[in-house]
Amino acid sequence: MAEIVQQRIEDRIPELEQLERVGLFTKKEVKSIIKRATALEYKLHRLIVNKEDFIAYIQYEINVLELIRKRRAHIHYQFKREEIEFPIIHRINSIFRRATKKWKDDVQLWLSCVAFCKKWATKGQISKVFSAMLAIHPDKPALWIMAAKSELEDRNSSESARHLFLRALRFHPNSKKVYQEYFRMELLHSEKLRKQKEELEKADMDLGEYEFSAEILSGKLAEVVYRDATEKIKEAEFVISLLKIAAIFDFTKELQNSILHDLQTNYTEDSLTWDFMAKRELEAPGAGEELLTAKGRASDINRREERCCQVYEEGLKSLNTEPMWTRYVAFCLERLKRKTNVQDLKEKRQRRLLGVLQRAHDSSLLKENYYKNWLEILLSSGDAEEAATVALSATQRYSQSVSVWSLSLQTLMQLGSGDMARLFHDALTHVNPKESLPLWQLQLQWSKANQSAEETEAIFKKGLLSPVTDVAMEMKELYLDWSYSAGGYKKARKTFASLQENRPLSKRFFTRMIEIEKEQETPKINNLRDYYERVLQEFGTADDDLWLQYIQEEMGPLGRPENCGKIHWRAMKFLEGESVERFTSKYTLLQTGHLFGCRTQAWQHHAVGMLFFSWHRSELLEEDVGEERQHAGGQQPDHTLVDGYDVLQGMDAFLHGVGVDVVIDGGADAPYRPHGIHHRLHGGGDH
Repeated sequence: MAEIVQQRIEDRIPELEQLERVGLFTKKEVKSIIKRATALEYKLHRLIVNKEDFIAYIQYEINVLELIRKRRAHIHYQFKREEIEFPIIHRINSIFRRATKKWKDDVQLWLSCVAFCKKWATKGQISKVFSAMLAIHPDKPALWIMAAKSELEDRNSSESARHLFLRALRFHPNSKKVYQEYFRMELLHSEKLRKQKEELEKADMDLGEYEFSAEILSGKLAEVVYRDATEKIKEAEFVISLLKIAAIFDFTKELQNSILHDLQTNYTEDSLTWDFMAKRELEAPGAGEELLTAKGRASDINRREERCCQVYEEGLKSLNTEPMWTRYVAFCLERLKRKTNVQDLKEKRQRRLLGVLQRAHDSSLLKENYYKNWLEILLSSGDAEEAATVALSATQRYSQSVSVWSLSLQTLMQLGSGDMARLFHDALTHVNPKESLPLWQLQLQWSKANQSAEETEAIFKKGLLSPVTDVAMEMKELYLDWSYSAGGYKKARKTFASLQENRPLSKRFFTRMIEIEKEQETPKINNLRDYYERVLQEFGTADDDLWLQYIQEEMGPLGRPENCGKIHWRAMKFLEGESVERFTSKYTLLQTGHLFGCRTQAWQHHAVGMLFFSWHRSELLEEDVGEERQHAGGQQPDHTLVDGYDVLQGMDAFLHGVGVDVVIDGGADAPYRPHGIHHRLHGGGDH
């Protein structure tokens, strides 16, 4: 291995000597290059090599090339390229070959090699790279197209590009993209030959025996590609894509007419054909004099749109399907959305769209998303009666669609028409119960505004009986909110008491009751404890935030900080998985005052002292241990969880930070006096 590395380093000496001799690099820089190259070469000859080592070596050599180019420009020296740059480029290509030989499946590595060859003008190498890559990755049409494009543009060889496309079609005989690019390539080749002929004719040069084939100049080769493609891929969309490519070139009128004829003859059963033919009418030229005024231009546009509609109408006679109506409606809607200052044109577009929507609906072929556009137009024009009719018709057409029912019910609520109670009942009867939540929410919104409290409460109670979990939980939360807003605190307490044992339960239901309690003038801490205990019973194994909120509540002005230790011990027993780590981290932040905001200094001193006292003391509360063992599913208490002395030593810096001196009583009876902790404020007496 060392001999090979040494040989390759010695092969670099001529170019390095030239770099130093012409003044591009200093002697010190040359030594640095040798040292770095040696290290990189050794990495490539290890028993286990990494792709990253090859990439790092290539990148280093490219950086050297870039530096040489910049220094050449700086000192205006442009000689000795064959002796300086060419060996480096050859070496980089060699490293790429070694890398691609080992990691053949890495397409990005191959493409990086191609990009390097293009940038550093080694186009002769590109064909070899593509040939090797396609031998390994013949299943990727994009690589064949890329290789053919490179032959046509970089090497100016249409014959090689054609050969590559034909090979690609052997592997991918039904690839639309390959056929499209092959078709485009033949047209580009014809256009290039036409331009060459024009230039030669302008120069009045004698071409001798060489003649330009009239068939090639007119795009006959592209037509052959088109015929072969349409025999294998019989889709209107594909034919239209070829027609759009042909339309780019101005010498393909005959070819375009041929494609149009095939489209109108063979693909009339596809709505896309009629849509394409209709929109072509918009491109028809207009009268020159008429286009001088705004009204004249609007009149010309209206005539074009009318011709488009005539094509759509003709298509509907033979193809009365939902896709056909959808394209017709989409065209009319797109024209209506176009801005115009001519009111008459805007009104004609709106009337045309409304007529098409009505006819599509009468045929039961209007897609449900267009009913929204229909209702918006009717409501904006003030036609409330027609909007109500359309809304009811939409629910009959799509009786199982939640979105249609929601749209129609919202429209009828806005208009204040219809038997809403019956309609809501019909909606909830027809739709899938798993998707009915938006309808329940909409019904409650309507009932709160239009019905009595007893009727609204009846809807809530009905929703609570839903077999769908999401509906039942949402109704429970909304019922609690409504009870508080309609009947006050006592009503909310009554509702909560009646529902707290009825499953399914959600965390939001309990936290909302906690918020309601806190909103009172004199919140009761015992009620808050009951709510926290109940929610922790349901969600205490996974939600660490609930435990922290409970601890914070006890550290507040209404709570008892000495309870925090017990809560902490229970949390460590109840929580599972990653939530334990999150709780520990957040609890530490809470202890240091970096969580849930800051408190006044005096209260912080008191709360922190009581918190550490209760945490240390909680280890000795055996009766609580026995009680919590039952809550925790019979788990044994972890007596190594908290060591009082270590805790206090570890938090000594914190207590000094908030202005507290700590003295740990080391007397003989200290182990029997866990409360033997003395602290006093700096600069003051005992606290």
